Amino acid sequence: MDNRPIGIFDSGLGGLTAVRELHSLLPREEIVYFGDTGRVPYGTRSPETIRKYAQQDIAFLLSKHVKMVLAACGTVSSLADTFRHTVPVPFTGVVEPASRAAAQATRNRRVGVIATTATIRSHCYRQTLQRLDPAIQVVEQDCPLFVPLVENGFLDPGDPIPYMTAQRYLRPLQESGIDTLILGCTHYPLLRPILADIMGAGVALIDSGQETASFTSMLLQQEGLLCGEERDGTCSFFVSDRVEGFSQAARLFLGGEADPRVQYVDLDSFGKETTGCLEEIPCPKN
Repeated sequence: MDNRPIGIFDSGLGGLTAVRELHSLLPREEIVYFGDTGRVPYGTRSPETIRKYAQQDIAFLLSKHVKMVLAACGTVSSLADTFRHTVPVPFTGVVEPASRAAAQATRNRRVGVIATTATIRSHCYRQTLQRLDPAIQVVEQDCPLFVPLVENGFLDPGDPIPYMTAQRYLRPLQESGIDTLILGCTHYPLLRPILADIMGAGVALIDSGQETASFTSMLLQQEGLLCGEERDGTCSFFVSDRVEGFSQAARLFLGGEADPRVQYVDLDSFGKETTGCLEEIPCPKN
């Protein structure tokens, strides 16, 4: 058994959907979440820049003595092999777990993927799906406006801005006849009602954050790293930009009533605490 925390990072707030799912599965576990809000989005950056940012994010989490690192960022996950053999604790991204779930869900072997531009350009989901089942046909679509829409709270299915944006992005996927769609960015589950309405009941939506949380739970159990104490797990939240407004936005992602407080981190010093406003609090209940 291992009572150290689990480290989770994303380019912004989207990875909080993975925090919610993981806490639901493993309520005893401590979680340290880092959102690189000062440099969001990653999805339009070059591979070299993404690697640099991810290395700093991981270094910060390791400074918190985490027992596992979860990259809840599809863009970083597209480069996961860069980090898997260098991080000194178990490491996972979102691509493999989501691809496995999609390969099991599809009936006609036509799978769609929506993700950031960098993730789509890497073809990481296509390669993983076709490794799992060479007969699967993969249709990819980048959705660069989804992350800023979510981060700015444009989530209402009745709002024409996110709905019309999603319609435009999803039209090629509708025409391709897919029966399974991977939400390849952890921001995208917040748009699920809109995506489900456009794609229809015949298309299964695969939540990459949810599938990665399930995979993390399984891996920790296999490695004997689960928490051995009877306790209510807490979440610690850190960001690389202004902390104002985080609580309201985080409640949206976490689906809870608790007030998530956050601390600013100077990444140049790998976790130097520059404010004193953080205290560990219970994770929001589902």
